[in-house]
Amino acid sequence: MRKLTFEEFLDWCDEDTRAEWVDGRVVMMSPGSFDHQNIEAFLITLLRLFVEKHQLGVVVNECLMHLDAQRRGRLPDILFISNARKDRIRKTYVEGAVDLAVEIVSPDSVDRDRSEKFAEYQLAGVREYWLIDPQRKLAEFFEAGGDRRFYPVPLCDGAFRSTVIPGFWLKPSWLWEEPLPEAADVLRQLGVI
Repeated sequence: MRKLTFEEFLDWCDEDTRAEWVDGRVVMMSPGSFDHQNIEAFLITLLRLFVEKHQLGVVVNECLMHLDAQRRGRLPDILFISNARKDRIRKTYVEGAVDLAVEIVSPDSVDRDRSEKFAEYQLAGVREYWLIDPQRKLAEFFEAGGDRRFYPVPLCDGAFRSTVIPGFWLKPSWLWEEPLPEAADVLRQLGVI
């Protein structure tokens, strides 16, 4: 298949197609497992309601992030775009780095999420990157330092505290509970309801 421009990729791809654009090539994405989808829905609920209550920006899932300088169109599982970066939102994608990108690792995405996307998001200026690995029951959180490099963020009292979403915190242990905690209970702890 010949290489596509980003515009050709956008014309080809529809909202039901899970694909990324990497240096002109189409990379198809597998559907997420039940655990993947369940954790994604849980996080989207928490993040979206917290961000809306505090009027901090926008939270979406699986929206294309165009990184022009790297010739990439990546599809993070969850994105947060702060009010300061809302001008980057286009009809079908976000132009440039978002504030927060969350990747929920699947067996076929381990290398892509841990190395390729880690390096690309860091270089592009994503401010915070979460890697959630349901298989290994491991959640890793990174924030960009003054040099724009990602640094791991340690947990404080068993919780991660976001710097790009002020006041938002998350206990990674919640992600491994079966069933997941009720979102309403967590939202009460976060002071949303």
